[in-house]
Amino acid sequence: MSELNYLLTEQGENGVLTITINQPEKLNALSKPLMAELDQVFSEAIANDTVKGIILTGAGEKAFVAGADISEFQSLDSGERAAGMARAGQDLFRKIEMCPKAVIAAVNGFALGGGCELAMACHMRVASENAKFGQPEVNLGLIPGYGGTQRLTQLVGRGKANELLMTADMVSATEAAQIGLVNYVVPQEELLEKCQNILKKISRKSSLTIDKIVKCVDAVYDSEKDGYEVEAQEFGNCFGTEDFKEGVSAFLEKRKANFIGK
Repeated sequence: MSELNYLLTEQGENGVLTITINQPEKLNALSKPLMAELDQVFSEAIANDTVKGIILTGAGEKAFVAGADISEFQSLDSGERAAGMARAGQDLFRKIEMCPKAVIAAVNGFALGGGCELAMACHMRVASENAKFGQPEVNLGLIPGYGGTQRLTQLVGRGKANELLMTADMVSATEAAQIGLVNYVVPQEELLEKCQNILKKISRKSSLTIDKIVKCVDAVYDSEKDGYEVEAQEFGNCFGTEDFKEGVSAFLEKRKANFIGK
């Protein structure tokens, strides 16, 4: 990885890359340079065959990401510049959402505004018991700009999304699990271990199929795609791969498959 100022990265022996947003004094707020580093790190991780899965978290116990760096908004003197900022953030979060390797948000503390949007762009979310989620942009006379109105609706449904977006209410980790916003809630000290255990399971599968699952699940929400046709095509693409042959052989021979990603 290249030299970083706002992020910490650590890759374990199991191929799991942990990316830590390291601005605890600012509650890990998303500034432009921090977002640029996130873009860089994800691009490098996607291209790195030794990376098998990714955990994204925030430094400290108070916040995953408490939102965008609001001070930067003062320099946006036109609606078009603000829209450009939103599009840039959407592009980055889309890159995370379509990452061919499993990405889990380890949400410790506040995940508000852009932080909630970032967590929702990940494939899964595991929250510590003290986590809080919310989209408080309406309090600033704004709406979410990094895809929050879209992904929140996809995850929790239209009615609940409207409520959270319009009231700016925060939800606890427990309620977030109840409404489908997070997969698991665990004690703070078990947060990273839970994420690592999930990725350990996934790492035993074929990396080719993980990429195909990401594409197929995404097609559910893409109005320009026929999700069933995407599934049929990707199903067909599995045949003829070495991993498919290994998986079938292992099943018939009653042994664990050894996938190689080819």
